[in-house]
Amino acid sequence: MSVLEQAIALLSEMVAHPTVSDRSNRALAEMLAERLAGQGARVSLFPDASGDKLNLVASFGPKAEGGLMLSGHLDVVPPGEGWSSDPFRLRRAEGRFYGRGTCDMKGFNAACVAMAPRFAGCGAPVHLVFTHDEEVGCLGARALAEILVREGPRPALAIIGEPTRMRVIEGHKGCHEYTTRFTGRDGHGSAPDRGINAAQAAARFALRLEALAQELKAMRPEGVFDPPWATISVGRIAAGTARNVIAGQAEVEWEMRPVDAAEASHVKRQLAAYEAAERAAHPGLGIEAEVFGEVAGLEPRAANAARDLLLGIVGGAPGLVPFGTEAGIWQALGMDAVLCGPGDIAQAHRPDEYLEERQLAACLDMLDGLAARL
Repeated sequence: MSVLEQAIALLSEMVAHPTVSDRSNRALAEMLAERLAGQGARVSLFPDASGDKLNLVASFGPKAEGGLMLSGHLDVVPPGEGWSSDPFRLRRAEGRFYGRGTCDMKGFNAACVAMAPRFAGCGAPVHLVFTHDEEVGCLGARALAEILVREGPRPALAIIGEPTRMRVIEGHKGCHEYTTRFTGRDGHGSAPDRGINAAQAAARFALRLEALAQELKAMRPEGVFDPPWATISVGRIAAGTARNVIAGQAEVEWEMRPVDAAEASHVKRQLAAYEAAERAAHPGLGIEAEVFGEVAGLEPRAANAARDLLLGIVGGAPGLVPFGTEAGIWQALGMDAVLCGPGDIAQAHRPDEYLEERQLAACLDMLDGLAARL
């Protein structure tokens, strides 16, 4: 069986594991750990507090600092509606592989595992790192980063295989995710002044976020990203129980994608002042914000050995993307980091997500080139 067919077979197995972030990834992580150990890797599994989620680190080559990390996440977003076939059963048609997670990002992970025997012969350390809960705040990568700081070894280079159509990406924005909750006082809708309407508080908050989004646009009208400014997006608002009941509870789920830390700090200062004014104007109103994740962006840097190494293999010019990844976490540990992986981000998080076979083949060629240079 060719390496490509091995990767396809493994991708089929991986897609069959419905590793949506609200479910365990243990079965998939343990299956991959067993396979990689059989290929000569030193394998470690790191569970979260619940024991249901695992980070996997499989290392080849010498036990030393430096070397290369190939980084992917095991979790996927919920399949949602509108699929033409079972999202957790790989469907092969017209040069494409359909299934949840095929491009984001089990295709890259499958390619790495299929190429593991090549990495076993490298003279430099090579680490395959597969994390949990990237889609809900990079929780696994953040936990693993703490372990690497304490225990090492710390790789020198990191390639994160997010779908970039095999283009080398050297920078992206940060991704900060929050849920802001409002607690009021419910009551009969016929006497609104006797209650504290949390739904209306949530609506006012959403409008304040919209105004802040316009401020951010004015702060950076030009830049290297598309769009160049930091963005704010409201994803979900939930409130109340019935139209004739004053809403006692409400929440707003929202995100911010800053270009730099100064923009995130500006938004936080403005919201702190806004919330203080809301509490003063509406005594008894409770406002609490839960930080779902604050993931740093990937900063483009003049010196980046990972970028230069990959450009020597796949060619082209480095680019930038607006979506967030785990790359900023690895960069903060001192690694030179880039994105490069099979598939198109336009297919991620959608019904009938797919990965083109030629993209998977190109990823295997890239990994083969890396092994040769290492």
